[in-house]
Amino acid sequence: MEKRWTILSADEQKVNSLKEALKINATICSILVQRGIDNYNTAKQFFRPQLSDLYSPWLMKDMDKAVDRIINAFNKKEKILVYGDYDVDGTTSVATMFQFLKSSHDLVDYYIPHRYREGYGVSKLGIDYAADNGFSLIVTLDCGIKSAELIDYANSLNIDVIVCDHHMPDDCLPKAVAILNPKQKDCNYPFKELCGCGVGFKLMMALAEKLSLPDESYLQHLDLLATAIAADIVPIVDENRILTYYGLKKVNTNPNPGVKALMRLAAVQCEMFVTNLVFVIAPRVNAAGRMDCAKKAVQLFIEKDENAAMAIAEILHSDNTDRREADASITVEAFEMIGNDVLAKDKKTTVVYQEHWHKGVVGIVASRLIDTYYRPTVVLTKSGDIIAGSARSVSGFNLYEAIHACREHLIGYGGHFAAAGLTMMPENLDAFVKQFEEVVSSTIREELLTPEIVIDAEVSFDQLNLAFYNILLQMEPFGPENMRPVFISRNVFNKGCKVVKDKHIRFVLGQNNTTLTGIGFNMADKFQTFETRQPIDIVYTLEINDWQGNKNLQIKVIDFRLSQTNLN
Repeated sequence: MEKRWTILSADEQKVNSLKEALKINATICSILVQRGIDNYNTAKQFFRPQLSDLYSPWLMKDMDKAVDRIINAFNKKEKILVYGDYDVDGTTSVATMFQFLKSSHDLVDYYIPHRYREGYGVSKLGIDYAADNGFSLIVTLDCGIKSAELIDYANSLNIDVIVCDHHMPDDCLPKAVAILNPKQKDCNYPFKELCGCGVGFKLMMALAEKLSLPDESYLQHLDLLATAIAADIVPIVDENRILTYYGLKKVNTNPNPGVKALMRLAAVQCEMFVTNLVFVIAPRVNAAGRMDCAKKAVQLFIEKDENAAMAIAEILHSDNTDRREADASITVEAFEMIGNDVLAKDKKTTVVYQEHWHKGVVGIVASRLIDTYYRPTVVLTKSGDIIAGSARSVSGFNLYEAIHACREHLIGYGGHFAAAGLTMMPENLDAFVKQFEEVVSSTIREELLTPEIVIDAEVSFDQLNLAFYNILLQMEPFGPENMRPVFISRNVFNKGCKVVKDKHIRFVLGQNNTTLTGIGFNMADKFQTFETRQPIDIVYTLEINDWQGNKNLQIKVIDFRLSQTNLN
């Protein structure tokens, strides 16, 4: 699929000023300026993150109320239930808060709702569990901000609730004892993009200060917090950058036994980065809730014995294998359905439905379909007597608003700009499919149906060396709003490229007097571009090829096309 190339630029005066201050490469200074790092002090904070730069937790609205209510529960020997969502953010949140509270108060337990029996967020079953077992305080993590009615129900049973959440609040807030959510309109907390586990972390910080506990009481859980930040795809800037930076240090030196077990099962033998958390740890944790019950993910993270942790990790690993098999088979079926639809090529949306598909993987399948067809996509299955499913968007298109416009055909829906969930009666399926196509077709800009590659800078091969790469490496951890820098080089020549494993291209490329090697994954179908021996423009990231102790710079090609002119 052809892609749009967008090359970023930066204020030249700011770039020159930063170059003078830092004494480093102008290209790197340009990338930093693009990311809001335009003076010595912001650069120092960026390259040398410090835990001391974390904001005071007391700046968050209701923090004093939350802390006072928990300490009151300690003093009165009340039972506290830690309640969280079934995804990575929710389970890591619960594991960290449960262990933290348990270290000071024995009457603590946790609850994870079942994805299919209870659904997302606070559930009536969960509140009834608290009431039946004598809990008088519930601390929600990564959920609760949209559960006003259910929290009213908890209040009617004399159960207080503290909400720790990061999702966008509605106008009507739940009547909780305290609501910790930096996205509240009247919350003055400086950083708005914490994940659910991050909000819980701030509560632990405040409690530790109030109870005179050592910093290690909450810092020991930074590896789980880094996993949540990575998996929840929140911006890795500001506080999230600091927390991820130190969380990765713990992952790589002294990880939680559960994280360590998952790394062993995935045969990790190199340094862990954010991408490893996203693609190695997170899928295995999410698989617990997708295929069965996510409670075992919390059990994994609170287990201290490494052998016992390994036994639980093997169950999650098996769940992930089942998830991959279900995902693969459904994806094949979905591709066949789209291929047999003679009108599909003219549509601006993809909606596919089979009642036997596994509900836990339809969101993943939607993402895979977008990789091929690149248009707003909904994958649906049968859930009891209703149809339920997940939707995913293309970059820049507000999927939630499109689904909202079709609400007359839905039982319920929720989500955000890029992803959503929805339910409907079977008899409304055709009407929904028709209206969703009409809404998207009338509102989406044509260019949004072509994938975009954002390029940070144009460079020549002779600029690239290990010193340049080592500075880039200090920009880790990479993630949203601080992505791994992407470069373009023009008028590059093929010096011996070949197809490997029938689907990848191994590159040997030259520009002027400099030659670099690299790899382009799943690009074999574009190999004919080289047959003309004409110059090409390539878009890529940089990486190190470490072979038998010899480290060489190589490129990881993202895209390429024939150059418009030959400048060599």
